[in-house]
Amino acid sequence: MAAPGVRGVSDGAGAETSFRRKVRGKLPALRGTRPSVHNGQLLVSTGVPSLDHILGGGLAVGTLLLIEEDTYSTYSNLLLKYFLAEGIVSGHEVFVASASETPHKIFKDLPAPLTDEIPPQDKKVVTEGPATGEDAMKIAWRYQNLPKIESLCLSSARFGHYYDISKTMSPDLLQSAKAHSFYLPDISPLGEIYGSSSDLSCDYLQLLRSVHSAVHQGGFDGSNPQQKGQKNILRIGIQSVGSVLWGDDICTQERPHNLHSLTRFLYALRGLLRSSLSVCVITVPAHLIQNKAIIARVRNLSDTVVGLESFIGSERESNPLYKDYHGLFLVHKIPRLNSLISEVSDTKDLAFKLKRKMFSIERLHLPPDLSDTVSRSSKQDLAGSTKLLSSGCGSAAAGKKHLDF
Repeated sequence: MAAPGVRGVSDGAGAETSFRRKVRGKLPALRGTRPSVHNGQLLVSTGVPSLDHILGGGLAVGTLLLIEEDTYSTYSNLLLKYFLAEGIVSGHEVFVASASETPHKIFKDLPAPLTDEIPPQDKKVVTEGPATGEDAMKIAWRYQNLPKIESLCLSSARFGHYYDISKTMSPDLLQSAKAHSFYLPDISPLGEIYGSSSDLSCDYLQLLRSVHSAVHQGGFDGSNPQQKGQKNILRIGIQSVGSVLWGDDICTQERPHNLHSLTRFLYALRGLLRSSLSVCVITVPAHLIQNKAIIARVRNLSDTVVGLESFIGSERESNPLYKDYHGLFLVHKIPRLNSLISEVSDTKDLAFKLKRKMFSIERLHLPPDLSDTVSRSSKQDLAGSTKLLSSGCGSAAAGKKHLDF
């Protein structure tokens, strides 16, 4: 007979054993989410499948994504609208904050979701494998043994939705969404007591209070365990943080008076995200901030940092080498969550293009040096713009002539 309190092993069909499988805690089943295969973190889609693939499957819940804006904020605002549109289609609650554009106009310009499963994509594959016959004469010998490379950065498993930027989201879908908004010109200014006693500027303090109110009242921080109904995700989108419209002077002075206002705001916001079912995407005009130390601090206080370098107004806009792209996509930081190492993309040469209906991020493929489509002057202009021979070449690098092997 087994000892009291110990379940013995029996040969009976309905007998219980002393060995039981340990049941681990499961992630909450929320709409528009999935667990990461790398670290088990709960992920949401950014609205751009190629960006989800670069970030390791999606954007982790409780993290902060920082987008360094391009020169005219055209593509950064588009990524923010993709993020908000994905939240509405997935049934998430959204919070929009801006100091220049009204939230009503932002919601009105959100792209419409596609009804098809996967939109038609360009079958752009660089075939650089072995060739025979006449094709072998057209490929240089140094490219023959290279593997085939897919230009699109798409994961095998579909996650998120696709959108048509030529159309706007239907009013019925917008009305069914639960949204919160913060428009700075409509907010009444705080008293002088808050500006003098707080470490944050008045505008950042009001924004932080508004975000905290949306998180607390919606039950996203777990403050109300008796809340009925299924839990949900709160998506927070903040536009052009750090600009002069927010009452900050980091973009106009090399030594601003509010030197630590933005970093303190990000520190408090990141702590709020960590303890709630929310995810945040902010855009920052990093190209306007003169103090580079502030940029380094802002990046350190963000979980994920990406940048957009547009070709508009630059020499690369007319360069035939970049005729298939609209700018470069830079990945500065990827978070390390529940693991010692972070998910790193297989390539760092990324570029983006804006098609008629779709924004996509692809691997940057330049034409071979022996291609007939690239002139010699274009290659020299490219070498001069990127300063390939600016270091370690002695006096020859100081002139305008370039080495050509």
